[in-house]
Amino acid sequence: MRVPQFLIAAVMSLLLAACSTTPERTAGGADGRPVASEKGMEVVIFALGLIDTNYRFGGKNPEAGFDCSGMVAYIYGHAAGIQVGGSAADIARRGRPVDRDALRPGDLVFFNTGNASYSHVGIYIGDDRFVHAPSTRGHVRIDKLAAKYYAQRFATARTYFY
Repeated sequence: MRVPQFLIAAVMSLLLAACSTTPERTAGGADGRPVASEKGMEVVIFALGLIDTNYRFGGKNPEAGFDCSGMVAYIYGHAAGIQVGGSAADIARRGRPVDRDALRPGDLVFFNTGNASYSHVGIYIGDDRFVHAPSTRGHVRIDKLAAKYYAQRFATARTYFY
């Protein structure tokens, strides 16, 4: 697996910004955008390490493969010590709402796919991108929130970081 250089640079700049500021959700960086929390960055780094892991419906670990909610539960548990579980809709119900323009790395993004509310979840990594385990193309990957398919199906965002 090879992580693109621009992504590594983006993560490193967010880490540096997070180290030099108070991680308040309402506080912004020099460009006015919210800064990443320490746990949020741990989640992102862990998620990036799982790129290209196989998809499997009901999968909850890298050896077996992941579905979207299994991937989120695994990453949050291992990287941040936060237990989330159940379906994508269950995870959405327990998180705190976040405006799309206030997303920080590590926050969760939810989509309505297959005519079902909150049926898909991914982890926001910054720069309008998210990591997720979609059933199409069968592996964990990065996509853009602005991509037509996801932009049309974006439902909400949630955070477990306060």
